Amino acid sequence: MRRPGILIVPGAAASLILLAGIAWFGGLRLNLTRSYPLGLWRIEPLDRPPAAGDLVFICPPDSAAFRMARERGYLGGGLCPGWFSPLIKTVVATEGQATEIGAGVSVDGRPIPHSDLRPTDAAGRALTAFSGGPVSPGSLFLHSDFAGSYDSRYFGPIPASGVLGRAHPLLTFEP
Repeated sequence: MRRPGILIVPGAAASLILLAGIAWFGGLRLNLTRSYPLGLWRIEPLDRPPAAGDLVFICPPDSAAFRMARERGYLGGGLCPGWFSPLIKTVVATEGQATEIGAGVSVDGRPIPHSDLRPTDAAGRALTAFSGGPVSPGSLFLHSDFAGSYDSRYFGPIPASGVLGRAHPLLTFEP
């Protein structure tokens, strides 16, 4: 009688691992951050360069800003370079566009809604704003309407080469 129980648990675990692998390679991701609705998302191919308005999954570069973000809990671990999890963000500026950072963000002189900067995070730790300027070739300036989002307001433009694809919500909800 004990033998079937011993086989069921490893079989169930192997099945869950197999399903998770299929979901991962099928482009399914679980968003647990508040920058965008919580839930199940899919990475869809983007067969053109990213443009302003695109909602994308993007791997952040392995940099001091993102190592600090992981230490502070803004960013989880994942399979991107530096073992970061991918971000879901909206592209608001592409190469050559001018970004200005003041109380909020402007791109080519147009204010970005919901882009107010915060001097500290929710835990009271100082946040340093990006200085602004033109988006360099091959880079993207990213934003989320969520007030507490860690986005290009703080880390600046990041390489477009990290784009995994368009972010498409499948089964999501607002907390």
